[in-house]
Amino acid sequence: MSVAAPAAQEKKAQKAKPQAADPHQDWRPSGNPWAIAVVVTLAAFMEILDTTIVNVALPHIAGSLSSSNDEATWALTSYLVANAIVLTISGWLSAVIGRKRYFLICIGMFTVCSFLCGVAQSLPELVMFRLAQGFFGGGLQPSQQAIILDTFPPERRGAAFGVTAIATIVAPVLGPTLGGYITDAYDWRWIFFMNIPVGAAAVALVYVLVEDPPWLEKAKSRRVDLIGLSLITLGLGCMQIMLDRGEDDDWFESGFIRLMAVVAAAGIVGAILWLRTAKNPIVNLEVFRDRNFATGCVCIAAVGGVLYAGAVVIPQFAQSVIHYTATWSGLILSPGGVAIIVLIPFVGIIMRHVQTRFVIAFGFALMGGAFLYSSRLSPQIDFGTLVVMRALQTAGLAFLFVPISTIAYISLPRRLNGDAAALFSMFRNVFGSIGISLATAMITERSQVHQAQLSKWASPFHEPFNQLVETYQRALVAMGHAAQAAHDLALGRVYQSYRTQAQVLAYSDVFFYCGLVALCVVPFCFFLSNTIAARGAAGAH
Repeated sequence: MSVAAPAAQEKKAQKAKPQAADPHQDWRPSGNPWAIAVVVTLAAFMEILDTTIVNVALPHIAGSLSSSNDEATWALTSYLVANAIVLTISGWLSAVIGRKRYFLICIGMFTVCSFLCGVAQSLPELVMFRLAQGFFGGGLQPSQQAIILDTFPPERRGAAFGVTAIATIVAPVLGPTLGGYITDAYDWRWIFFMNIPVGAAAVALVYVLVEDPPWLEKAKSRRVDLIGLSLITLGLGCMQIMLDRGEDDDWFESGFIRLMAVVAAAGIVGAILWLRTAKNPIVNLEVFRDRNFATGCVCIAAVGGVLYAGAVVIPQFAQSVIHYTATWSGLILSPGGVAIIVLIPFVGIIMRHVQTRFVIAFGFALMGGAFLYSSRLSPQIDFGTLVVMRALQTAGLAFLFVPISTIAYISLPRRLNGDAAALFSMFRNVFGSIGISLATAMITERSQVHQAQLSKWASPFHEPFNQLVETYQRALVAMGHAAQAAHDLALGRVYQSYRTQAQVLAYSDVFFYCGLVALCVVPFCFFLSNTIAARGAAGAH
């Protein structure tokens, strides 16, 4: 008995050993989690703002640096190319360098590059500094999400992601408005200089508050995957150039765009095949085996595409069709950002009681309905109606970003948080670029289609056309124009009206298709687990 008892106890101990809790399971940072969330979001907000704030200043940059508008767009393209590449590999860089150290390097160098962009004296200098700014800025969003994932337990991530939503959704909305105001009131260089105090404060606060969790030490042994890095750089870099330059170069009519498309496809397909078979891949595609994460990436890709398309199309419509200034066209977007900030706390409360997939499905349905409503445009539309349209579009985003971000990670192993955050951010940004490119291309293409359709009515054999010309002609004669000159001017006015109608119909088509995309994603929401994400990961698998 005396010999058997210790043996039995030892057996019990051995059985219990594999089930012992992870020694780091209860790790929490020593700083206040909410202070950490605000600080890391401040850095990400600064970077996301820079992706849209420069757009409205490009004509001023071109004039200041003695270059054409077409050449000045490389200041935007270079940033987006570097950003897209680094977004994917930021998880690997965090593991090799250390997440906190990498985050500090990114903030510090982003701030330095902002200063260099502001003092650039030529376009090549600006493009080079923007490339560096995009390279360091690309690591901020994934690092921010990974830090929040490790700082908060699953049941509190929904509220934490509510803070990050301010950076991810409000910054692109605020960018054009702020950029237009700064450019009109001061100088385009202040768009970059304003990052300096924000970046300096973020570096100091991150250094004090943020800590690396203990399990990250094990990940630092990851080797350099040069083949994976090269394929990702080639594929995403060429794809971003193709998307950004396609509209200016007439898409596939250009040999350069065709070359970029072929190289991008080869690079992306090659990267996927390599990363699936490599022993030490630079990005771990194992994350896509998790159904919640894979479906979450589909949802956030749709959100990115529709969000950025809408944010570009509405100011463009306001400036080109109803002739608003850059500042006023940007102001159309601002109330939408306020709507998101007001709704996010209510969404957090709803997520405690309703399955997260139902909240996401409702968000896409609301967004789809808002875009279909927005497709009822007219040349006489007023500022208030445009504001209401955009506010309704962005109201749906409040029911999307936080729930998607919460449930996407809920059943992932903690060791994959870094790679998952990098890929999640990459899907949102890359599909955002795709949304912008498709929307701008569709406006041009659909304008031509509607012009062709309307042209059959612009004929002297169509009586309403003749009556409209006569109405304009009588008004011009009454203003003192000679009869023949008045007739020619009247024809010009009618033609301009006909072109405006074609443009309005094209913008309506873009909103209609955005609404269809949002509605088509609704069924995918039901592939997500039936968990209530705000209560934790129970049942998430």
